[in-house]
Amino acid sequence: MTVSAQAQAYQCRAPALTKPAAPASKPAKEPRRITPVSGYTLAMSWSPEYCRLRKDSARDKNQCSGDDGSFGFILHGLWPDAQGNSYPQWCRATKALSPALVKRNFCMMPSTRLMAKEWAKHGTCMTRRPETYFRISQIMFGAVEFPNMDRLSRSPLTAGGLREAFAAANEGLQSDMIRLKVNRRGWLEEVRLCLGKSFRPQRCPRNMRGLKDDRPVKIWRGA
Repeated sequence: MTVSAQAQAYQCRAPALTKPAAPASKPAKEPRRITPVSGYTLAMSWSPEYCRLRKDSARDKNQCSGDDGSFGFILHGLWPDAQGNSYPQWCRATKALSPALVKRNFCMMPSTRLMAKEWAKHGTCMTRRPETYFRISQIMFGAVEFPNMDRLSRSPLTAGGLREAFAAANEGLQSDMIRLKVNRRGWLEEVRLCLGKSFRPQRCPRNMRGLKDDRPVKIWRGA
């Protein structure tokens, strides 16, 4: 198996951090929404695809350069959902994240910019403390068993086949509890698990249904 095709972080090393991670600001075009939470989405990005054209990007150095490890799936975020098509977001203003918190969560989410945004946009609608948000995120992300992505990448694959592979690797998870995101060329970008209010997997709401089972999906293994 190539290093990049592994499903989790390989030889991850959190960089030396001395400064807090700057808080994320709400974009003017995105409204603040405080609505009742009906469930959650655990969104996991496939890092080899994200980093395919970003290995020399200063902005994405931690995740994509290889200096701090090689990453398979990383946590994009744990998102609160609501009934209907809207969801709570940007519930409160935030302060900087401490270097200790960033270091603890780096191998799960190797981007201080992403950590700050996910806490500000989603985490503030779930809890009052970033430590609580990231602790829950660690528990949920750490509970996921990933299928053999290298093997899956080497044969013709459909969205239904990939969902079934995830369901087979995780007890209690069914294919209709999984959504996939691919880019316009059909390469996998994210796997998203639908969770209930108790954080247990549940069937994805009708308005969140994803790709049809017969849609071809490709997995980039990395260089």
